[in-house]
Amino acid sequence: MEDSTGSNPQSPGFTEKLKSWLSWSWTYVCFLWFGMVLIMLYVLWSPLKLQETLTSASVFLNTLTPKFYVALTGTSSLISGLILIFEWWYFRKYGTSFIEQVSVSHLRPLLGGVESSSTTGLFSSVNGDAEPRPSVSECKVWRNPLNLFRGAEYNRYTWVTGKEPLTYYDMNLSAQDHQTFFTGDTQQLRPEDAVSLDDHLLTVMQKAWRERNPQARIRAAYQAIEINHQCAAAYVLLAEEEATTITEAERLFKKALSIAGKDINLLVYIKRRLAMCARKLGRIKEAVKMMRDLMKEFPLLGMLNIHENLLEALLELQAYADVQAVLAKYDDISLPKSATICYTSALLKARAVSDKFSPEAASRRGLSTAEMNAVEAIHRAVEFNPHVPKYLLEMKSLILPPEHILKRGDSEAVAYAFFHLQHWKRAEGALNLLHCTWEGTFRIIPYPLEKGHLFYPYPGCTETADRELLPSFHEVSVYPKKELPFFILFTAGLCSFTAMLAMLTHQFPELMGVFAKAFFSTLFAPLGFFADKMESFMPSSFWHQLTRI
Repeated sequence: MEDSTGSNPQSPGFTEKLKSWLSWSWTYVCFLWFGMVLIMLYVLWSPLKLQETLTSASVFLNTLTPKFYVALTGTSSLISGLILIFEWWYFRKYGTSFIEQVSVSHLRPLLGGVESSSTTGLFSSVNGDAEPRPSVSECKVWRNPLNLFRGAEYNRYTWVTGKEPLTYYDMNLSAQDHQTFFTGDTQQLRPEDAVSLDDHLLTVMQKAWRERNPQARIRAAYQAIEINHQCAAAYVLLAEEEATTITEAERLFKKALSIAGKDINLLVYIKRRLAMCARKLGRIKEAVKMMRDLMKEFPLLGMLNIHENLLEALLELQAYADVQAVLAKYDDISLPKSATICYTSALLKARAVSDKFSPEAASRRGLSTAEMNAVEAIHRAVEFNPHVPKYLLEMKSLILPPEHILKRGDSEAVAYAFFHLQHWKRAEGALNLLHCTWEGTFRIIPYPLEKGHLFYPYPGCTETADRELLPSFHEVSVYPKKELPFFILFTAGLCSFTAMLAMLTHQFPELMGVFAKAFFSTLFAPLGFFADKMESFMPSSFWHQLTRI
């Protein structure tokens, strides 16, 4: 590779110069080409007998029957319709026009255009500081910190509505999580039978997590308990999926905790779910204490986002000073953000001014410092996740949150609003302030989303992941709304126009034939007019010598 690249070091520079020259001279080349075409038409007018050709074309057009025009317009309508169908399919799948994609990717670089991928300033913030490009991790799917219980909550929804609130993709991710968390649970056996029973129990539990049918998972869990009565992971599965009430789920989790041993993953999972059971059963202070103890005991497990459970429980207690203390620790510039962090911060600042906020009064006197801080916090939250306000303002109906969420996506918005809508309603005037200010965010962010204002540009991968995480009966929120490309609108108009011509030609063949002949006659007439004018401007000797050459 070194030899091949080093043998011609000037080739890249020559190519760039050639592209630059072509781009600069393109306009002049077009004019020159058009002039040469006109001159060649006149020069070859007599040698090629173009006048006779035009006359023959006119005679040919006069001899065409209406059937020809019907076939012509029908074929044109069919071809334009096929192009429209393909363009629409490509747009629905990839979000862009195929024709535009080809022109931008292949034709524009040849003409000296700047490719968007090579632009260095696309991901810079408004103050000029460069921000990192969105990486693959920004579209990573995360475990929902407040995911519901399948048996006691998700299954109840299915029994009442007949709809499945969880997608197979979402449940498959959960199965993978469980296999990762609980593989160490089989070390509770006696040393003499650890070799055989350990492998068998591990196989049974792995099969239990992978089973798609809930009853099959439950049967596998009971089978694991028969093999080893100290299998805590099996009791976890029964608490998640067989228990039909939160009270029953809490009893099974306590049983699993008593036999969990020293498996850290298993201990953290069980204690967290027990805290969530206490929260759902109204024992809020107990739940807060359990969450705080869990965060102190395992400080390195911040990736599990236990602080989001704590924030929601503290909001339920209306312990706003404690909420602010948690935010001060986790709303740090070096830590990843979430809708819970951003919108909880906005709620606290909005709560301080929302009870006396009036849009009319604010427009007359201007915003106070506290009101400006609240508005800026709302703008910050909306920029991070623009899907949340419509759920909080009840402009869009809520569904049960999925077990996994995509940060900045519709799935995260559903999960946040499902648990936090009540807290916004409790703060008097907070939703009114949100309603009056949230749309102002989009005037701050450049469009198309080449830059971010406070965060990196909104990632374009959220819609695809959200459609896999959220059930089919839910209308996925998309931001920004994709506008139909020009070529889809153009082909739609072309298809409609040609279809109309085909229909008119079929219904009135004689009349449309007259219009077609008149159109072609008008089209070819300027050629003869141009030849006559050129001959009057130039001496005949010049044209005679030119034609001889």
